[in-house]
Amino acid sequence: MLSLHQLRLFLAIYEHGSITAAAEELGYAQPSVSEQIRALEKSLGTTLFRRVGRGVVATTVADSLRPHAERTVAAAEEARRAVQSVVALETGTIRFGMFGIARLYAGAGLIGDVLARHPGVRVELVGQNSTEVAEDLRRGRLEAAMLAVSTVASEGMVVTPVAREELVYISTDRTRLSSPVTAHRLSQASLVMPETTYRAEDSTRQTLRQMLHETGRNPQTRIEVEDIETAVELVGMGYADSVIPKGAALQLLPRLAPEAGWVSLRPRQYDTFAIVHRAGATLSPAARLMIELATARIQAIAEPVNPR
Repeated sequence: MLSLHQLRLFLAIYEHGSITAAAEELGYAQPSVSEQIRALEKSLGTTLFRRVGRGVVATTVADSLRPHAERTVAAAEEARRAVQSVVALETGTIRFGMFGIARLYAGAGLIGDVLARHPGVRVELVGQNSTEVAEDLRRGRLEAAMLAVSTVASEGMVVTPVAREELVYISTDRTRLSSPVTAHRLSQASLVMPETTYRAEDSTRQTLRQMLHETGRNPQTRIEVEDIETAVELVGMGYADSVIPKGAALQLLPRLAPEAGWVSLRPRQYDTFAIVHRAGATLSPAARLMIELATARIQAIAEPVNPR
């Protein structure tokens, strides 16, 4: 019965035209290789090589066997890599990129989902802002990430929208929440906004700038901060209003600004979240796992886009 070992030896001899050269390349003794090829020939009931001088010449039977042997050896190697990937998933490090505010939607829960399936892994959830995470993707530091669509340059990337989240206006002044906030009203508002380091690329601010384009004004920020929690606290203290994702408002207002409420914008505005990876990339089992779990988490909270 033929074996993978014999097929590997056969392919090496076929390539080199020499049993001695094949033995040297593979690190085996020449008599051992010769014995294995004789056993293969006996199993097949035919001659594969004829001796010519110091080398060998493949027979027509060997020519016919070669492509089948190559496919069989390649399939075995692919199976080995697949098993190694699963083993690595059980004990290795899983890295996944997420925009900063995603921790409110999926951070701890997502890590819990991973550890429930693979308790032996180490998890790295990377990113403060979609822009820097997208750069890590382009440089190959990350395999995949969940990002705000408006911050991603699609060239060289596969961008798959999975959910969208409404942006809402939050305030402690109930008169400002009596009806949806129009672009004109928003242009006159005094706001506290997070993501000050990334203010030019922040997806929420980009959406608001587009909304206010016809008014000829940009959102007026009275206060700039880095994190959304501080912005919500300042709204709760009555210093300014803000515009944040609805999911963040539902989670943070009861805890950090219990006197504040929220109302929609008019027309309604949304942030769209997408799974992003490099075009043509073969994603590892770890990356595919994170994509599956992150998508499930975000779609449980935000509105699914093209749900499968």
